Amino acid sequence: MNAEAIKRSFDGSGLRCTPQRYAVMAFLMEHNRHPTAGEIFEAVNRVDPRSSRATTYNNLRDLVKAGLVREVAVEGRAARFDAKGMQHHHFICDRCGNVEDIEWYSVRKPGSRTLGKRVLRECEIIFRGLCTSCSGPRAVDARVVSGLSHARTSHSRSGKRAGT
Repeated sequence: MNAEAIKRSFDGSGLRCTPQRYAVMAFLMEHNRHPTAGEIFEAVNRVDPRSSRATTYNNLRDLVKAGLVREVAVEGRAARFDAKGMQHHHFICDRCGNVEDIEWYSVRKPGSRTLGKRVLRECEIIFRGLCTSCSGPRAVDARVVSGLSHARTSHSRSGKRAGT
């Protein structure tokens, strides 16, 4: 998204295009790695040190409310942010907390009996498990090796030989 497109998205959402808000949105558009608010602040502040941490957090809140940015909640970790752009789902790694985009596919909305009087805005799926880095052969080998060394250590402490 170029500068004019970002400005148009602000106009369409009723947001003023301040230099700090523009910098936050431009950073999110350029980086699809789902940064935390702290990472966004540090990156934006390196380019323009006039922006405070509070301003960055407030701009993120406003961008989320306007529907231009999505906040991805990661259990037990800092929330991550994603410029909406194209629709997609997310995969969150249980071990490293990495957030990855998953290709979008339509999710059937629940029936009115299930929703009751709730008004559904959108459906999104968040997959959870181990990413390719944490579940790959090297990760499995590391877990096996550490398990073997743990077993040897615990047996040697108890006075028994490993494997007996």
